[in-house]
Amino acid sequence: MNAHDPKNPELIARMAADGTLRQLSRQWFDRSCEYRYSYNFRWMGRPIIQYPQDMIAMQEILWEVRPDVVIETGIAHGGSLVYYASLLELIGGPGRVIGVDIEIRPHNRVAIETHPMARRITLVEGSSVASDVVNEVRRLAAGARTVLVVLDSNHSHAHVLQELEAYAPLVTRGSYLVVFDTVVEDMDPALVAGRPWSRGDNAKTAVHAFLQTTKRFEVDRELEGKLLLTVAPDGYLRRVAD
Repeated sequence: MNAHDPKNPELIARMAADGTLRQLSRQWFDRSCEYRYSYNFRWMGRPIIQYPQDMIAMQEILWEVRPDVVIETGIAHGGSLVYYASLLELIGGPGRVIGVDIEIRPHNRVAIETHPMARRITLVEGSSVASDVVNEVRRLAAGARTVLVVLDSNHSHAHVLQELEAYAPLVTRGSYLVVFDTVVEDMDPALVAGRPWSRGDNAKTAVHAFLQTTKRFEVDRELEGKLLLTVAPDGYLRRVAD
């Protein structure tokens, strides 16, 4: 630890290795899901549907990376789009956000497109893995020096793996490919009953399969270790090679 940064990597590593604390965190997380905890929060008026710990992590990443473009698949009510756009506004420069969703409900579109951060947001409607949608996102991101990608749509193995293959090449070296809801692999299956993803078939299994095929990305273990509570275990992927 240095005088200018109170963060202590050694203490973070010890905390991350504390089995009792990790178990308590796991129990807290599962119990909080019973109350739809992630639905409790808004950012600048829009439901964000995320755990605050992960949003703090994303703030740290955006400040460090300072992307020209943030691409997010799965936008729901648009809270996370607004969040990233507002951070880019504070950072300064021309940074913008591209949001992709298979269905953008009219009331959500209106709320996003009339929001004070709308000038930094572009919406693309369609399946995030459809070739025309992927090509449109590539076109919109063309020329950007630094690109960050967030995957948060359909969390099934097959879909996330297709997203990883489609969007990973857009992520620039030193930036991040963040895959949310990898936590499904660690949860009680009863908590995601009725969804098209569950233990053995989810975003984390897709990430593990993807990492077997490339050395360009690695999991940011220090970031994950200091969070303890996260929907993205093994999901904060940093691009380390071209």
